[in-house]
Amino acid sequence: MRVTVVGLGPGAGEDLTGRARRALEEADLIVGYTAYIALIREMFPDKEMRSTGMRREVDRCREAVAAAAEGRDVAVVCSGDAGIYGMASLVYEVSQEFPPVEIHVVPGVTAASGGAALLGAPLNHDFAVISLSDLLTPWEKIAQRLRCAAQADFAICLYNPSSRHRPDYLRRACDILLEAGLPPETVCGYVQNIGREGERAVVLPLGALQEARVDMFTTVFVGNSQTRTIGGRMVTPRGYLQRED
Repeated sequence: MRVTVVGLGPGAGEDLTGRARRALEEADLIVGYTAYIALIREMFPDKEMRSTGMRREVDRCREAVAAAAEGRDVAVVCSGDAGIYGMASLVYEVSQEFPPVEIHVVPGVTAASGGAALLGAPLNHDFAVISLSDLLTPWEKIAQRLRCAAQADFAICLYNPSSRHRPDYLRRACDILLEAGLPPETVCGYVQNIGREGERAVVLPLGALQEARVDMFTTVFVGNSQTRTIGGRMVTPRGYLQRED
C-alpha cells in the first residue's frame, strides 16, 4: 500500500491541517515517536498505533515501510512539518531496503512559522533555518552556517537551541553571531511550547538572548539589519513602505 509522512504542526491540535487529519483518518496504522503518538491518541482512539522512543527514528521508519510493503496503509507522524527536520527524508532512504511502496508527504505547520506568528512577523524577508543540535551535524559546520547567515544579513530561526547535554549552545551561537558582526541590540525573540500548555513568546535584544533559558521546546529568532519592534512585536519589513519612499 503506502506510507504517508504527516506533519502534525507544533501543537498537534489546533494546528493540525485538514490534509493531515484526513491522512490519519485513512491510515490503518500510525507510527511515531512516543511523545507525538501521545498527543494524537485521544483524537484517533480506534487506530492501531506503534511508537518508539528517542533516537529510534530508523527503527520506526523501517517498521512503517515494512508494514506498507505487506499491504497496509501507514502514517508516520512528526511534529511540525514532516519535511523540515522530520522523518520524510528518512522514510525515503529506508524504503530502498524494501519492495517499492507509495510514499506521500503531507506538510504541516513548522515551528518556524508557528513561532513567527506568535512573535509578530520576524521572517517576512529572506531567512535561514539552522538547528543547533550537533547529534547529526558537526558543531564546526553549524558554526560556519551561523557565520554565513549573519554575514548575508538573513533573519535566522534556530531549532534545538539547548538540551540537558547542550546547555550552553545558544550562548555559543550568540557569541558566533556577535563575532560575525551582528550588533548586541539586534532584535531577537524566542517562543516556548508553541501550541501547547505554557506557550510563551519573548522579544529581546541579541545581547540579552545569550542569557535566555531555553530548551528543546523553544524556537529562537534572530532578526536581520532591518528587523525592529512594533507594538512590542518582532517585525522584519519586506520593504513595501521603503519602496514608496
